Order: sequence, then C-alpha cells, then structure tokens
Amino acid sequence: MPEKFLWGGATAANQCEGGFHEGGRGIANVDVLPAGKDRRAVMEGSMSMLSCDEEHYYPSHEAIDMFHHVKEDVQLFAEMGFKCYRFSIAWSRLFPQGDESEPVEEGFRFYDELIDECLKYGIEPLVTICHFDVPMHLVTKYGSWRNRKLVDFYLNFCKTLFARYGKKVKYWLTFNEINMLMHLPFMGAGLVFDPDENKKQVQYQAAHHELVASALATKLAHEMMPNAMIGCMLAAGSFYPYSCNPNDVWAAMERDRGNYFFIDVQSRGEYPAYAKKMLERENIHVAMEEGDEQILKENTVDFISFSYYSSRLTSADPEVNRVRTTGNVMSSLRNPHLEASEWGWQIDPLGLRITMNALYDRYQKPLFIVENGLGAVDTPDEEGKIHDTYRIQYLREHIKAMKDAVNLDGVELLGYTVWGCIDLVSASTGEMKKRYGFIYVDKDNEGSGTLKRSKKDSFDWYKKVIASNGEDLE
Repeated sequence: MPEKFLWGGATAANQCEGGFHEGGRGIANVDVLPAGKDRRAVMEGSMSMLSCDEEHYYPSHEAIDMFHHVKEDVQLFAEMGFKCYRFSIAWSRLFPQGDESEPVEEGFRFYDELIDECLKYGIEPLVTICHFDVPMHLVTKYGSWRNRKLVDFYLNFCKTLFARYGKKVKYWLTFNEINMLMHLPFMGAGLVFDPDENKKQVQYQAAHHELVASALATKLAHEMMPNAMIGCMLAAGSFYPYSCNPNDVWAAMERDRGNYFFIDVQSRGEYPAYAKKMLERENIHVAMEEGDEQILKENTVDFISFSYYSSRLTSADPEVNRVRTTGNVMSSLRNPHLEASEWGWQIDPLGLRITMNALYDRYQKPLFIVENGLGAVDTPDEEGKIHDTYRIQYLREHIKAMKDAVNLDGVELLGYTVWGCIDLVSASTGEMKKRYGFIYVDKDNEGSGTLKRSKKDSFDWYKKVIASNGEDLE
C-alpha cells in the first residue's frame, strides 16, 4: 500500500463512550434508542421515544465506558500500530441543548485527552463531527433537521471544534452515513413524524439542510484550517441486479442512485438531474434559500469516505423481492453465491473492490474506507482467549480486494479503519454480543460485566498487517 497509508480503527461516541451525564452532557437522540424489540421502530421514527423510561435498557448510557478507559484503549490501539483512529464527538457533550452560543468547557476534557493520547503515539485523529448525534432539545423544540435553524447550530458546533482542534486534527467528516436519514430517520437525523404528514417531504427537506450545513462546514474548515481535509461519508455497497433482465438492471441502478444522491451533491456540488426529476414526480418541493445552490457548488468535499459491509441484490419482480436477508438496514435479496454472517449480512470481498471502483469512477476524488468489519459472537475459551479466525478471514479477503482496487485498478485510497476496533454497542441491534473488535470487552447484552479489556487473536494479526503495510496477511 502507499507509504503513508492510514491503517487504523473506527468507533462512534454513542456506541463506546458512556459517561452519559458526566460533565454536564445533555441527552441526545441516540441516548433514547433502547435495546430489544422496540429499537428498530424507534430508529425508524415509527415509534416515538423522546425520553428514557424505566421499562427499557439503554445501552449507550455506559456503552464500554471509554470515557473512563481512554488512556488504556488508545494505548492498545498504539500497540497494534494504528496510524489513524476515527471517532466522533458527541454534540450534546459540548452543547447540552444544542442551541447554546458557548460550549460547556468541561465537555472538552474527554476529547482533549483522547486527541492528545492519539498524537502522543503518532495516531492521526479522524473526527466525525456528527455521527447520528442530535441533542434532544433540538429534536423537541425545533423538529431537528427539518428546521433550517439547525444549520446555524451545527455550524456553531463545527466552528467550536475547528478552533479547539484545528492544529491537531487534519481529517474531518461532516456527517456519518448521511444517506441513513432515508432509512432510519430518527437515529440518522432525529426526525419524528406526525401521522398525517408526507414523510418523504420531511426527509428530503432535512436532507437539504444537512447538505447545506455540510457545504458550509467544508467552507469553514478550509478557511480556519487550510491544511485540513474534510470529507463526506456514505453507507456504501453496490446493488447487483438479480438477473440480466434489463428491468432488474434498471432496478439496481435506481437503488444505487438513491444512495449516491447525497454524495453527488457533496462531491459534485449540485442536485443531479435524476434527483430533480424524482422529486418532481413525487410532488416533493424542497425549500431552498437564495444562495443555497452557490453554497453547494463552491464547497465540495476533499475526499469520499464510506462504510462497506456487504453488497446488495435487488429485482424488479415483486415476487422475487419478497425473500430478503435479515439484519441489514438496507434490505437486500439473498445472493446464492455468497455466505452470510450470523446476523444475515452477506460477505462479499469482491463487492468492496466493485464499490471502490464505482465511487472512484463517479467522483475522481480520494476515497477513505472508514468502516469495514465482521459482527460475530466471540466466545472465550477455558483460558479466556478468543480465537476469532473467522474475523481474520473476513478482513484478510477484504484487504486483498482493497489492495487490488488500489494496485490493479488505480483507485486513490487514503486509509482503512476497521469498524469497532474495540467491542462496542451495535448500532443496528443495541447488542454487545454482536462484536467487531480486536479487543474484547467483558460486557453482555444486559449491561453486566467487568469492562475488562483483552486481546483477541485478530489483535496480533492486524498488528502484523499494519507493520507490513498490508503485505503480510497470513
């Protein structure tokens, strides 16, 4: 891989930090996502939950308590040889309500320590500004991102971060998996819907506000941090047609476009023609202020980051489309040529290469893989060791595909950060048993455990991968 390739790992504040109310932190939309059967309905916005109750368990409140283990955790990342660590900053830790003019100074303490620890070991911080994180006050008072006022609140948050960390952080992402707004609107953007309102109208209006906010944050970053790189982030994975029937091919193309829409705007600087026509057909009117189109056009991102876990399969035939995989947020047909994880996510290393080429051909901007990994049940043996050969195999094959995209296809790639490099709470299910990490954390689905950290077999394997810059994958 290239000489300065950024190998590392990735987490999100609401899935690992804990410290729920410490330092004056406010409550956010991600804090009211319960574990168990109601989680999906709350994430989708079909079940309203705007505060915590006594009947549910909320795994983000403690998560893996990185808030109190930060030095230990970063030291373990450094031992693996990380060149980069991607993490997010909880908006409500700095601005508990979200609409304050000044941040809470105590809220910086954790991030000061985290960033300084990374830099001490030569680890580049990659900061996600908003990872599904909206202060609940902004949800209940303003309606979250449906309200144009959130653009200014978000920019105040960005300005605060850039002023504090601009000399320490080079790589920034404006929104995590921005297209998730269309699939899990409450988790992705804090959106709650009235029974009689046009859901798509609200979603696309909120999307426009996020896109304008992202462009203005990019402008602000370039002004305040001339040497920084700021990127967008897509939940990626190409759609395959179920057959060579042209109708299936068209269906796959349409599904891909549904995800590319956000990145088309962030990278190319304008609403694509197909999106304009779709909004017209659906009778959706996106309210724009004067100057919005110019803001989008003049402030495109420097690189395209994305998550990749699996490819997807679709058909134009309603009967074929009835049999679908489990576990995936973006539903897919079962691909008979692929194996699946314990949660039904289809394992497709070549799909990563296909996706990388599709994105690079489309945008001609550097890519950054900021999430890739395998969620699996890890069972310690009699000595407490975890022999996660299945994870090593998954990552090995995906890294091979990534290398082919770079070395054989000419894709420009900045780095690769494995998702959940330390075990954390699963975003989709709220479980701890769905583990991704190189580092095992002793905690179960009910919140019990010592929180002790221990190395899995994959820890030493990834250490070797990084040390060899991707050459030694055995």
